[in-house]
Amino acid sequence: MSALTLSAASLLVLSHTGCKNGQTTTQPPVEATKTIADIEQLSPELSTIIPDGARLEKMATGFTWTEGPVWVQPGMLMFADIPSNSIRQMTSDGKVTIWLQPSGYVAKEPFGGKEPGTNGMTLDDKLRLTVAGHAARSILRFETMDPKGTKTILADSYEGKPLNSPNDVVYGPDGSLYFTDPPYGLPTQQDDDPSKKLKINGVYRIPNATAIKAGSAPNRAKLQLLIGDLPRPNGIAISPDNKWLYVADSQQKKWMRYPLKSGGTVGEGMVFLDASSAEGTGTPDGMKVDSQGNLFATGPGGVWIISPEGKHLGTILTEKPTANVAWGGEDGKTLYLTTSDAIYRIPVKVVGYRPWIH
Repeated sequence: MSALTLSAASLLVLSHTGCKNGQTTTQPPVEATKTIADIEQLSPELSTIIPDGARLEKMATGFTWTEGPVWVQPGMLMFADIPSNSIRQMTSDGKVTIWLQPSGYVAKEPFGGKEPGTNGMTLDDKLRLTVAGHAARSILRFETMDPKGTKTILADSYEGKPLNSPNDVVYGPDGSLYFTDPPYGLPTQQDDDPSKKLKINGVYRIPNATAIKAGSAPNRAKLQLLIGDLPRPNGIAISPDNKWLYVADSQQKKWMRYPLKSGGTVGEGMVFLDASSAEGTGTPDGMKVDSQGNLFATGPGGVWIISPEGKHLGTILTEKPTANVAWGGEDGKTLYLTTSDAIYRIPVKVVGYRPWIH
């Protein structure tokens, strides 16, 4: 894989705005850029995160649009191949098998769109797999790792109207579940889709999601709308100190940051980083944080590595649309990437933040 080289104009863009201590700041221009193989280094700080000579390793290929990766024991990466309506599992040596198919849309009538499967996935503190249903228009939890076992619907509607298509999920420190709900899992993926009943594309919270009993109906009255003014909320993450909720907006090509309040709701949001003028294929989508608070966020060109202060430290270059990332390996120092057609991995120096372990 050849490296992607950014233009001089693009490098000026990458001296973007960021935020520190809740305030928007302007980063100084990048003085030097270093491209080695699959890494674009924009700051010397990146050397403390990515090992020298690190390269992307292609683990499996032949897919259409992979998403929602999560590492589960013993040594397995779960991910969705959305167009094939399946959840798959991959061993550490790259062997892939289908875990569940169909995973999302199950009605007899033809779906009529291109993304009938499920999307983002995570684990709770009991290591139960929680899935953004996407075309299923729900949030579901598998009570065991048996795909035919008991499933619990945690959310499927808001104020009596069906959800759009839940996209990504993350658990908060109190056992609440946060998720995004853009229209990408609807047949047309547009706001005027005939099946779209909610006017907004929201970010929601399910209070005490981990305490919901297996097989019970969702407590629809308790679902909370936290954010309703983003055109396309997509990836979602929480900082390891539980102070910040990050949301990617794939239409505006921005990452937003919201202070987490003690009751689990959020304060006023601010632009954490703006990638709207950056060059490269892809847009802000899925993301994860490491144990030091750095954000690993898919965006133009690949995976952006962003400091807790909002500084773009560098990019893992993929040269193709990249949907999401996940921490894997026994030590949490392997980053897995899901792209348009393949699964990759790359070693890192930092430990990935996995709340169900930490």
